[in-house]
Amino acid sequence: MNPAVHLDGITKRFPGVVANDDVDLAVERGSVHALLGENGAGKTTLMNVLYGLYQPTEGTVVLDGEPQSFDSPRDAIDAGVGMIHQHFMLVDPMTVWENVVLGNEPTTWGGLRVDREAAREAVIDLSARYGFDVDPDARIEDVSVGVQQRVEILKALYRGADVLILDEPTAVLTPQEVRELYGVIEELTDQGKTIIFISHKLSEALSTADEITVLRDGVKVGTVDAADVTREELAQMMVGREVLMEPATTPQEAGEKVLEVTDLRAEDDRGVEAVSGISFGLRAGEVFGVAGVDGNGQSQLVEAITGMRDPTAGSITYLGEPMAEATRREHIDRGMAFIPEDRQERGLVMSYDLTENGILGSQHDPPFAEGGRLDWRASRDHAESVVERYDVRPPTVDVQAGSLSGGNQQKFIVGREFERDPDLVVAMHPTRGVDIGSTEFLHDRLLELRAEGKAVLLVSSKLDEVQGLSDRLAVLHEGEFTGIVDPATVTEEEIGLLMAGETLDDDDSVEEAAIHGAAGADEGVDT
Repeated sequence: MNPAVHLDGITKRFPGVVANDDVDLAVERGSVHALLGENGAGKTTLMNVLYGLYQPTEGTVVLDGEPQSFDSPRDAIDAGVGMIHQHFMLVDPMTVWENVVLGNEPTTWGGLRVDREAAREAVIDLSARYGFDVDPDARIEDVSVGVQQRVEILKALYRGADVLILDEPTAVLTPQEVRELYGVIEELTDQGKTIIFISHKLSEALSTADEITVLRDGVKVGTVDAADVTREELAQMMVGREVLMEPATTPQEAGEKVLEVTDLRAEDDRGVEAVSGISFGLRAGEVFGVAGVDGNGQSQLVEAITGMRDPTAGSITYLGEPMAEATRREHIDRGMAFIPEDRQERGLVMSYDLTENGILGSQHDPPFAEGGRLDWRASRDHAESVVERYDVRPPTVDVQAGSLSGGNQQKFIVGREFERDPDLVVAMHPTRGVDIGSTEFLHDRLLELRAEGKAVLLVSSKLDEVQGLSDRLAVLHEGEFTGIVDPATVTEEEIGLLMAGETLDDDDSVEEAAIHGAAGADEGVDT
């Protein structure tokens, strides 16, 4: 039997770059195939060839034994290929069913009118067939990211997709939504659909895929059965060397207090309180971690600390100065670096090149400006240094930020912020969308900053990351700290309880006094 998908000797060249070099890939019908590799390895480019966004320089796309020639995604869709991109393509004010049928609406009156009832019923039937729990009348702007992803999958299925490409499908999902996605994938393959998902997460590939193909620098390293390979072996295939799977931390004495947050309260954009009386202190040479399911006040807490949201109550003191009313620029000028949650909305100007993005927040200051004029030579040198040190691909500063993969956008932001020589780094999901080799490097760089006496506030949805890097770990639930624990002694089960809003009674791993942190500082509580 012919494979559902056969990419035969695919080469894709761009000016100065060979993104894919003679890649062969075979995917069996009804299977889950993971495409694994570092950022810039050529994974998304290869799938864009399959989806018709790019035409191959050399090689052939074959579906069910039939050679194909796609001039556009419409040709691929007509041939039964659908792609769900990492950044969803939905219209926020429209309902679920309107988004699913958009551009392919059933009509009445000889095509003059959309048959809204038939369209809605078609989406309801499709959702029921695949076990999707989706309200057809909900507006996209009102549903979770996990539901939005299911809407994208429904769009592809509505157009007759038999092969579904998922690009970094868990990058923006909560742990619960990830589990739900795995259930969706299982249901789809049970009904004969073929899934190819692009990832750099080893555990994701091992737990979900039947087979795994690894790309490195545009070349296929190999294809293995997921049941017959280890995380360490996959990591070595991806990076070409042994990778330290866990960050290596060493105890060190914390220094003077850098940040003090007292009884902080803040509202979300709807005016609903999202941060409810949080207090903690952070010292030089310390990593203070914040864990929790996304959407429990992490964004509003970080925005208040970094000057992007006005608190409704409480105080923030940074290096002894009150900061609750300081502007974002004043935060930067005083040595506070910030890695934002949304790299495209808050971290980069997508239409700017990397030289321009590299000086954001410092464009008025030496060495990048003098006498009101920008020094483009110094700006370019700085951007080139970040690109080289943080392995941003492609290794040129002349490209627009929007042309980089998500992982390379993230590496550039992290490099820019770390190189500010800050006293405090506020890092929110610093390795989100970043491959394992680069994650290892960024973890090492965070620990170097800690060793240099910098303070780090680390907010991450990756439990292994926040637990492995932090000196103290706070768990956030519905805008409150349910506990501040010792990462070295607390168990994953205990963290899970805290994330669900439970408390740990009489447990040595919980620093009850630290929950009130800064509030008790004057009474001799060490925070």
